[in-house]
Amino acid sequence: MDTIGIVLFAVAVAALAGWWWVRRTAARAPSRVPAPVDAPEPRPSPADPPAPRAPTAPQGADHAPSTAPEPRRASNREPGSAAGTSRAAASTPLGAVEARPQAAAPQSAPTPDAPGAETAPTPEPATASPPSTPLPRAEPSREEVEALRRGLVGTRGGFVARLARLFGGARQIDPALLDELEEVLLTADVGVGTTRKLLERLRQRLTRNELGDADRVWQALREEALAVLGAPPPELRVAERPSVILVVGVNGVGKTTTIGKLAALLSRQGHKVLLAAGDTFRAAAVLQLEVWGRRTGCEVVKGKERADPGAVIFDAIRRAQNTGADVVIADTAGRLHTRAPLMEELARVGRTVQKALGGRGADEVLLVLDATSGQNAASQVAMFREALPLTGLVLTKLDGTAKGGVILGIVDEHRIPVRFVGVGERVEDLRAFDPRAFVEALFEKPEEASRAA
Repeated sequence: MDTIGIVLFAVAVAALAGWWWVRRTAARAPSRVPAPVDAPEPRPSPADPPAPRAPTAPQGADHAPSTAPEPRRASNREPGSAAGTSRAAASTPLGAVEARPQAAAPQSAPTPDAPGAETAPTPEPATASPPSTPLPRAEPSREEVEALRRGLVGTRGGFVARLARLFGGARQIDPALLDELEEVLLTADVGVGTTRKLLERLRQRLTRNELGDADRVWQALREEALAVLGAPPPELRVAERPSVILVVGVNGVGKTTTIGKLAALLSRQGHKVLLAAGDTFRAAAVLQLEVWGRRTGCEVVKGKERADPGAVIFDAIRRAQNTGADVVIADTAGRLHTRAPLMEELARVGRTVQKALGGRGADEVLLVLDATSGQNAASQVAMFREALPLTGLVLTKLDGTAKGGVILGIVDEHRIPVRFVGVGERVEDLRAFDPRAFVEALFEKPEEASRAA
């Protein structure tokens, strides 16, 4: 029994030694992965000894091949090349999941920030070209001229009648006549600077013998006045959502009525309009705006009496953003343009609008002027533009004044376009300002007016 035990023990030891020798030999043997056909054969370095073509077995443990991939080759291979792909496949460990090869990026569109890569020209997005500056129309419609002719009847009653008497008969057109014309233009509140500019241009024409008769003088006046007014003003900017129109002006000029008429106009054009009752100091202004809201189908956002106007307008903008309204028309309290603290408060309202809109400010800031105030309206423009960036003017009550020529002086001095004029009490009597129609109506000769009537 002892002999049998010893034999079995010897056999076990021999089997264990054989198993250990097989494992050691297998660990030293290189993994025979077939080289790819298209892989270039590595060139030996001149300093290295020539390697044998068919090595049989490693000479020792120090020459065992490393299982770690070669980082230098992996980083230097060219993406998309056959050699680089083959090397990556050859170095993939056995048993690892093979990654699906990705499609090579097109050569015509390299990465812009790659060093040395040329950025391929990309086609511009198909966006609408920006609208060009509108040119004056050849002829205004008869309806526009007729509306302005009715509105300017008070101005023409004295202005045009005096011009007719000045140019009537067979009087010679000379510099003395232009001196008398200066008085007529100043009476119509055209303004001193603008009057002198018009007369200087007429004297130059007279020197060139271009003003031979009264008809030529009438036509020259129209042309020079149209040059002062310039091209028709652009339409209201209501591209953003919500667009904000801030309406400002002194007490009694007709701001709230103008807002109601603007809301009716924009609603007819398909815009969803929201009204902000920012005149919190007059309860009548809020009630009047609510009447216009019901009349035009527009929501009105209001606050408590004596509430902060900026807070009310801020809430109205937030309401418009939540309900998808297109336009917010904001009323403001009437300001005496000679009171600096009130004008500073108005400037704060402008900054509040800018904050509510994320920094872009009101799309339109319209200053409403009473045409009956004459040259006082020009001084109001100078003060309000210091508080806010005015984008346009609205002249109301043009049908009740003999000072309609003030439009020429204001535009010439401040270079701010007149966007709308009010020529009556009806909603449709707030009209987009057309310079040519205005000039045709203002300088309409008596015989032309009688034929039109």
